[in-house]
Amino acid sequence: MKPVFANSAFVTVPERLFLCGGTWRRVPLKVRYGVFRHPAAGPVLIDTGYGPSVTRGPRGLALRLYNAILGPDLVAAGQPEAVLQRLGLKPGDVGTIIVTHFHADHVAGLHLFPKARIVAKADVLRKILKQPAHKNLHQGIFRDLLPVDLASRVDDVDGVGLREAPLGLGGGHDLFGDGSVLAIDLPGHAEGHFGLCFANLPTPLLYAVDAQWCAEALEEGRRPGFPASLIADDPQALAESTRRVLAFRQAGGEVLLCHDPAESRYDLAAEAP
Repeated sequence: MKPVFANSAFVTVPERLFLCGGTWRRVPLKVRYGVFRHPAAGPVLIDTGYGPSVTRGPRGLALRLYNAILGPDLVAAGQPEAVLQRLGLKPGDVGTIIVTHFHADHVAGLHLFPKARIVAKADVLRKILKQPAHKNLHQGIFRDLLPVDLASRVDDVDGVGLREAPLGLGGGHDLFGDGSVLAIDLPGHAEGHFGLCFANLPTPLLYAVDAQWCAEALEEGRRPGFPASLIADDPQALAESTRRVLAFRQAGGEVLLCHDPAESRYDLAAEAP
């Protein structure tokens, strides 16, 4: 059961923003989301990437400003409907979406899947739905992008039993009860942020999502500081999560990050920015 990852958009930023010692050259970062077919659960999405709900159409002022600042360049062939069609699927075939955290570039396509169950941190979602809008905005979260019935469709990650992940990664929530996909808490980037370990692959894969923005930034001395640290929910926790991800890679595992500009063997054919 091998996941594949599509690129929903490019966000172009100076290299030194996400890599210590980087230059001022502008680098197009990817905005990945994943798809895999589980033998029992069927087609499953990992997040949904960026979509038109962020870049155009009716939106609140805060979301319009967010789009104006980041300027995501959507990849038409990388949008969920196009990717699913390429894989011989349609949105209605997706019964489960794993939401690693609630930032805009991970939830912008949730409205395309009104029947899907959402595997996520239920406590974090409850907090988002209760707290004032300005607190959500400070954390990079936009209620505009969350379906109104989302809470009723959530299966809580923390309610799933633990299983030991390979290569010293620690315990992970066994999402399907068969050891194939383990949700690994990687705090620091956002509240409730977690990655996914595909433990049964010949070389275990950790999709570490936003533990860092590129693989080089996992290394000591290349991890970005200010101003990138301003984006982190908890910089100390992020440093520890980064250390764990690097240790997993050094032990022989593969690591994939959401925004890494480098090509991965798990990526669908990329579109040029």
